[in-house]
Amino acid sequence: MNHSVCFKGYGRYVPREGWLDRGLREVKHNPRVFFENYGADALGVEPKMAKAIRYWLKCSGMIDESVRTVIRLTDLGGMILDKDPYFEKTFSLWILHCNIARNRRLATAWQLFFNEFGDREFTRQEMKHKMLALAESAAEGEKISARSVGNDCDAILCMYTGKQILPGSQEEDGSPFWSLGLIRETELGFAKNQPALHNLPAEVVLYLLAENLPRGGWFCIEELMTAANAPGRILNLKPVVLMEILKQLAYSGRIILHQTADLDMVYLPAQTKPEHVLRDYYR
Repeated sequence: MNHSVCFKGYGRYVPREGWLDRGLREVKHNPRVFFENYGADALGVEPKMAKAIRYWLKCSGMIDESVRTVIRLTDLGGMILDKDPYFEKTFSLWILHCNIARNRRLATAWQLFFNEFGDREFTRQEMKHKMLALAESAAEGEKISARSVGNDCDAILCMYTGKQILPGSQEEDGSPFWSLGLIRETELGFAKNQPALHNLPAEVVLYLLAENLPRGGWFCIEELMTAANAPGRILNLKPVVLMEILKQLAYSGRIILHQTADLDMVYLPAQTKPEHVLRDYYR
């Protein structure tokens, strides 16, 4: 059995406004909250919704379930609860998006969509057809439900456009992730969208660089557009915009840009850790 992929782990609920901050507070207050009627009573939601909240907290990297008897906040979860408890900073949502979109084990469809789904414009049916092929390849021979992959496609569109696309879902509050501007509706369907530069803190790119720091600290700029989980893929960036962000980071002294006629490189100091990027931003 292949346990490296997961489809429809969220049930049928994408994150709603207020869910993530409520979940963080309850976990801090009671590390066993999700073991008591799935957390439904404490969170004031239905059990299926409580399960979804737990899922999104986990796959975004804000809770730790390594100890079976309790659930604890990770450093990221604790930092957000302390510094941005109501997710008023777009930076916080960007970091959660980065973690979800790189989480192949728990959010496989999200990882495939932002890394391997190459179409910039597509209809919903085209998305489902091509994502199923990617999912079957990722599953390495394990039987994959086309319906589950299709539901994940609907969830991605719902989560990032703010539209109620999930069949049978009666969402009262939209997903906060629509504000990132990563997917837009078109006349014929949908399109991957490059977010506005003013809405994307340069530290988000720095966080992704720190998460993928190679030995020696050097990155090829071309790889930052094309490699798995690279900023260009995860953030839907075009080369000129990525370069603009890298120049901002270089100007502030957090990276070194080395540009030649043959090869453009980025150097990231070895002491630049993801947790340092987060702490410096929230300071």
